[in-house]
Amino acid sequence: MSVSNIMTKRVVSVHMDDSLQSLRELFSATGFHHLIVVHNHKLQGIISDRDLMKAVSPFVDTVSERNLDRATLDKKAHQIMTRDVISLHPDASIYTAIELFNRHKISCIPIVDENKHAIGIVSWRDIMKFMQQRVESKR
Repeated sequence: MSVSNIMTKRVVSVHMDDSLQSLRELFSATGFHHLIVVHNHKLQGIISDRDLMKAVSPFVDTVSERNLDRATLDKKAHQIMTRDVISLHPDASIYTAIELFNRHKISCIPIVDENKHAIGIVSWRDIMKFMQQRVESKR
């Protein structure tokens, strides 16, 4: 079975120069854990909610906040994104995705077409849901 069968087709993308403040708002509004960074509609990087938490001062929105803390929200997506993104084509097997998750410390894999346009995303949760369905179907 291919990753296109289990991928999430709704992909939220951001641009290289989007501020961390706007990324923070997107994470909050969508509930997603990963944002795809694009330039000219092509995959350039990926940002996780954990990447954002590491980049933003923990004092933002607290009584201890200073101007310096608030300034961390002015950083740009390209400053914190992972650039060497591991991606797959939609016809790649789920087994290949599992191998990549096990070999690399990643929590999602963007699915791209032949032009490097992000058309979906597979997370380890998608793999676990697929495995659960397989186990339940054999009961």
